[in-house]
Amino acid sequence: MKAANVRQYDDAGAGRLLTSTDQAQLPAPRPTPEESTRTGVVILPDIRGLHLFYEQLAVRVAEQGHSALAIDYFGRTAGTAPRDESFQHMEHVLCVSRQTIDADILTGASFLRSAKGPECKTVIALGFCFGGRQAFFASAARFGFTGVIAITGALGLLSQRRHRPAATRRRTFGPILGLFGGADHGISGKDVAAFDAALTLNRVLHDFVIYPDAPHSFFRH
Repeated sequence: MKAANVRQYDDAGAGRLLTSTDQAQLPAPRPTPEESTRTGVVILPDIRGLHLFYEQLAVRVAEQGHSALAIDYFGRTAGTAPRDESFQHMEHVLCVSRQTIDADILTGASFLRSAKGPECKTVIALGFCFGGRQAFFASAARFGFTGVIAITGALGLLSQRRHRPAATRRRTFGPILGLFGGADHGISGKDVAAFDAALTLNRVLHDFVIYPDAPHSFFRH
């Protein structure tokens, strides 16, 4: 498939920031294809936040004709400037909440649908690890996603068991695509099977694919 021409954002800030629902500034680079499929992809990074990998991934998605937007979870505490490999993310991970993450995902999705944005007719969420976990939560109807994709999506984190995706399954609507590594020591086959069973019980359209020898974060290897 021939790559589409892409309008890049300015690293200095133009085309990079959005204002979230609580008025916080949200780093959200959004390269835009000049000829769009009218499909938008909200990219939800791993636990490091808006790493260079996800900015580059947004460009690759846009090259396929889809409007891409990569969000960041840490703008409220870490600022909005681009970060390098020295960024210490864990202190900022401890400051995020279900409310702030949801607000930022909703902001990104709303922009992709809006007249100020690319006016996408179809919008999906694509998350990785920590972001994959957020994609599971974002399958709730209020986000309005056509579907969500979670790659090695964490099913539990920081002992917040009441916030496990399976605990909120009655509020999800799907469809959900989950991609897991069979050699992922952080996400057990037992937990994947339990989540699969819970979604099946609640008639949530979903499909889980397990790559037998793949480790965690296999997409980036």
